[in-house]
Amino acid sequence: MIVPHSRLLFCTAAVTLPAALIGAAVPEAIPICLFLTLGFGAAAIADAFWAGRSLAEIGVEIPAVTRMSKDRESKLDVRIRNASERRRYLRIALGWPPEVQTSIEEQEVLLPPQSKWSQLSWSCLPMRRGNYRVQTAVVEGLSPLGLWAARRTLPMESEIRVYPNLMTERKNLAALFLNRGSFGVHARRQVGRGRDFEKLREYAPGDGFDEIHWKATARRAKPITKVFQIEKTQEIYVAIDASRLSARRTSDGTKENAILERLVTAALVLGLAAEKQGDLFGLLTFSDRVESFVRARNGKAHYSHCRDALYTLQPRLVTPDFDDVCSFIRLRLRRRALIVFMTSLDDPALAESFVRNVDLIARQHLVLVDMIRQPEIAPLFTGPDPESPDDLYRRLGGHLQWHRLRQLEKTLQRRGIGLSQLDNERFSASVVSQYLAVKQRQMI
Repeated sequence: MIVPHSRLLFCTAAVTLPAALIGAAVPEAIPICLFLTLGFGAAAIADAFWAGRSLAEIGVEIPAVTRMSKDRESKLDVRIRNASERRRYLRIALGWPPEVQTSIEEQEVLLPPQSKWSQLSWSCLPMRRGNYRVQTAVVEGLSPLGLWAARRTLPMESEIRVYPNLMTERKNLAALFLNRGSFGVHARRQVGRGRDFEKLREYAPGDGFDEIHWKATARRAKPITKVFQIEKTQEIYVAIDASRLSARRTSDGTKENAILERLVTAALVLGLAAEKQGDLFGLLTFSDRVESFVRARNGKAHYSHCRDALYTLQPRLVTPDFDDVCSFIRLRLRRRALIVFMTSLDDPALAESFVRNVDLIARQHLVLVDMIRQPEIAPLFTGPDPESPDDLYRRLGGHLQWHRLRQLEKTLQRRGIGLSQLDNERFSASVVSQYLAVKQRQMI
């Protein structure tokens, strides 16, 4: 597309207006004025013709995949190809997705001579986690005489991956990641004998009868004791609820899908903690069905795989199916593991469904349930005095929910399942501390 430049308007006025005045004042000069006007028109037409071809030698490239973090300023590298290697002035604009904001809608670039490639960095701020694409770039350049501006839309295929921002948890998790001889806030002594068989040795006074290896004792004709070691590699799974329960907002209501964002962040932080401990970390996301499953492993490549499985996760407005997810875990996970359910059980019907189906896996695995504490769910006579009858009834409803959750906690506790209501601001840190306590007590 070709549009007139301001220089064309200025030159047109500078040529045609004096020519018209001179032709009106001096009739003998009309042929000369007409020749000048037609000559300028022919030059403008020729300049417009070459303006359409002037951008044929210009190309724009951006990386096929760019990784960014939510709510953190990032930069997108843009490469400009100038096949003619001539000094050129360009204006460039990119087709940014609405979820990625930028304060610079277009950039002006001066391409240096004798240089085929030029590069610039475009600052942007991702506002929402997910996968987005930049599919177009618009360039504008001047014609050889500068009378016209040629614009060209270039097709592109670039992917922007916006991951959860783990830096926001740095303040709460800084102490947990200190290296003090062992992972955690304090280096704690491992107690107990563990479950993994290590070797056989001769009987020593004080060994229990349950530690004697009777077949080896019969073969060697003397008491032989089994020696166990503490398990150093265990499986940790996080089951994230991506149903309508996670589509709700937190009490402040300022962030969209704040509950799911917190769950995803906490899962990735727990993955880092498990990797540092030497455990195997896996993921499971579910709604009315099992959405995705990543078997427990460790290593940087595996953590990147888990992150890729979560960064596009969005809540679905459906009811979670705990029957399906518990059956899936029962069939797929043969080895005993720690399974952390991140969901919300404040709905009595869903809580009953969870209690009914979790028995499938509670006997084999250690199951924990973590939910974000809602400020309105609290005992009746806590906090400031109610200011209105509506406030009183609201607190009464919160008290009834709190009582039901207390009964649910006791019901799950009898089945060996822990239910915890964690603060929203410290959810990730509390989940990691909970995992460390399980490791310390050798409950897996």
